[in-house]
Amino acid sequence: MTLLEEIKARVKEFKTDGYPMSIGEILNLYENDEMIINPNFQRFFRWKASQKSRFIESIFLGIPTPSIFVYQREDGVWELVDGLQRISTILELVGKLKASGGGLMPPLQLTATKLLPSLEGCKWEGSGPEDPKQIPKSLQLDFKRSKIKVEIIQKESDANAKFEVFQRLNTGGTFLSEQEVRNCLLIMLNLPAFEWLESVSHFDKFEGCLPLTERATDERYDMELALKYFALSRSELGGRDVSEFLTDNIETLFVEQNIATPHEKARFEKLFTLLFNATEDSTFRKYKEQKFQGRFLDSAFEPIAVGLGANLDSYDENDSQDIALVAAKIKELWDLPVMLANVGSGSNAKVRIPRLVALGREHFKK
Repeated sequence: MTLLEEIKARVKEFKTDGYPMSIGEILNLYENDEMIINPNFQRFFRWKASQKSRFIESIFLGIPTPSIFVYQREDGVWELVDGLQRISTILELVGKLKASGGGLMPPLQLTATKLLPSLEGCKWEGSGPEDPKQIPKSLQLDFKRSKIKVEIIQKESDANAKFEVFQRLNTGGTFLSEQEVRNCLLIMLNLPAFEWLESVSHFDKFEGCLPLTERATDERYDMELALKYFALSRSELGGRDVSEFLTDNIETLFVEQNIATPHEKARFEKLFTLLFNATEDSTFRKYKEQKFQGRFLDSAFEPIAVGLGANLDSYDENDSQDIALVAAKIKELWDLPVMLANVGSGSNAKVRIPRLVALGREHFKK
């Protein structure tokens, strides 16, 4: 197929429209449930008060803001695909943002900005009409008449169009980590599967094996590692970028193969119970000079988790001899030339991962 033919084929998958809408119109759509924000996305809404205030400042001053993207469902309702932070900030300011558990979120209180220091402490509704911190009615009207460009992915588009748009707009963004983008994609694709993966990543023995920083946990690196285990256990990297590989596997694992089952969860828990019983939070650290040391290493996770997982049926997670054997094999791994040659910040993941996964599958055979 030629480039022109490929473009013609793909263009047919995206049917879009777009036009400016006033903030007042957007508020009405949201209140009438004609535009929805998936409540599960609100866990990713983490702008600081200063960021929210700068965005509101931009609207007051007429500074152009980026378009929002919505997906038009078969019933005509719009799903917000991109613009969560911005629309949620507007809704929070006017006291209309719905909480995921029901009710409304507390109204936003603004902070001073560089250009509008008098925003400090301002609210949409004050304690009364004379409250100096209440945003004046004239400004409220100007605010609701301000326009935001809305890009609409129409219902005639390919079913995967909204996922493609969401991923391209958010990957590498300031506010979402790559795994949080994948989590949003999985929520849109299969909410029960997202809940399953989140539950798996919270298994105490899995968490106990991962000496992760608070920031890494906040950005859901634990879920990325769980996804990496399931993906590498079932398919080859094939020269792809690791992030691309994991994103591609979201649909493969949780829609096509539907691995979110009690059986797979039980195997995952057996694997990490065995690893925790063997080496606890040292499992994925470097073993050198007769002791574990340093930080968590992806280059240890790949051969150990995937390698032992491939041989899991040969082990009993509660058998003392098997536990001791796993601990010994983890330590021995660090004497192997292939392991040592593929560890370190300079290692190329596209080359490293296939080598280390193959090494781990062989090394953990009984």
